[in-house]
Amino acid sequence: MSKRLFKLIFTVPHTSLEVCKQAVFSAGAGTFSEGKYSEVCFETKGTGQFIPGPGAEPAIGAVGKVIKVEQTKVEVQCVGKEIVVAAVEKLKRAHPYEEVAYEVYAMEDV
Repeated sequence: MSKRLFKLIFTVPHTSLEVCKQAVFSAGAGTFSEGKYSEVCFETKGTGQFIPGPGAEPAIGAVGKVIKVEQTKVEVQCVGKEIVVAAVEKLKRAHPYEEVAYEVYAMEDV
């Protein structure tokens, strides 16, 4: 039986893009077709916005102020739940933000 497929999507400031991609790739994310393809992802450039609240320790900006950051959204396929779980753990360690913005979706083969 084939393993379930998942899509991991996260945003990261351009300055930390490569370190975060390498972190998830080192967990096996972006590798499929029995290893014939690796470090596969899709990137979209954009602008992220947030306001850190009381008690936050923002990596950039100041509490209570609107912060806009040039970021990249990365989409990467993960083969197997153990891969996506490991990729998220490594992403959280590599990412510069206190709270990492990411999404995980189960994919269906149709």
